[in-house]
Amino acid sequence: MSQIVLLFSGQGAQKVGMGKDFVEASPAAREMAAKADEALGFSISEIMFEGPEEELTKTSRCQPALYLHGLMALALISERLPKLTPVAAAGLSLGEFTAHAAAGTFSFEDGLRIVGKRGAFMEEACLATEGAMAALIGGEEDQVRELAKAADVDVANLNAPGQIVLSGSSANIDIAVAKAKEFGIRRAIKLNVAGAYHSRLMQSAQDKLAVELAALTFQSPKIPVVCNYAATTVSESAEIRTMLENQVTGSVRWTASIQALIAMGHRNFLELGPGKIIAGLVGKIDKDAVVHSVDDIASLEAAVEALGK
Repeated sequence: MSQIVLLFSGQGAQKVGMGKDFVEASPAAREMAAKADEALGFSISEIMFEGPEEELTKTSRCQPALYLHGLMALALISERLPKLTPVAAAGLSLGEFTAHAAAGTFSFEDGLRIVGKRGAFMEEACLATEGAMAALIGGEEDQVRELAKAADVDVANLNAPGQIVLSGSSANIDIAVAKAKEFGIRRAIKLNVAGAYHSRLMQSAQDKLAVELAALTFQSPKIPVVCNYAATTVSESAEIRTMLENQVTGSVRWTASIQALIAMGHRNFLELGPGKIIAGLVGKIDKDAVVHSVDDIASLEAAVEALGK
């Protein structure tokens, strides 16, 4: 099973200690951690390994942390399985940047600096607005969209069938949660997040990120990368820029992204990031898909054993 699709984690997957055993086990991972600390101008590796949790949870910290962790995991499995052939890539929200770095769209350091700025811009937007998010369980997409319209909030994430997230002002998210059952949605849970990601409240972050992306040089990805916003593959520089910009305020169409990869004939996936969150979502989207998850050395060895056959 040498051909595999790379999938990278999004914000919320981070955990204290992430990547520490990678760095202890691999000179390549150690070098990446050192480069990341230098590129960012602070020790992201120390925050990843030691915390504290409230520091790692900050948007400006967890986004570069997840980017670094995902690419370290890829470097380690590539060392152990030189015949492993990535045939496509995708990432959940922030993970789309990691997917592009893995595909060679931009360098490790350039991507890291952009991700660091993206996290900082989104953190600023959270602090400047009263935003919130809510997970809706057991609702159809059209029901959720009607609820979003009624409550004047945005559809942030279409994560899996029956698992959709709304985002908007805190007051309007409370309205959406209170009204959810009227729209045929089984459960609505307000999430413990810093703000309204993937909503119109992130417009200031999107505008600032657009300036940074305009200054970045893009290569054509070596493998197809499926973008969150359109759930299609992107290869032209201008299109990649637009998709990465629009994603900040737009919906993460994860279900459609995975379905696009499956339509391309891919059912073997490698999740690179903490917590096996993506494996759970992919399993809900297509029960026949196979996902190998790598988030530490133990899971890396298990994936190497399974994929090396």
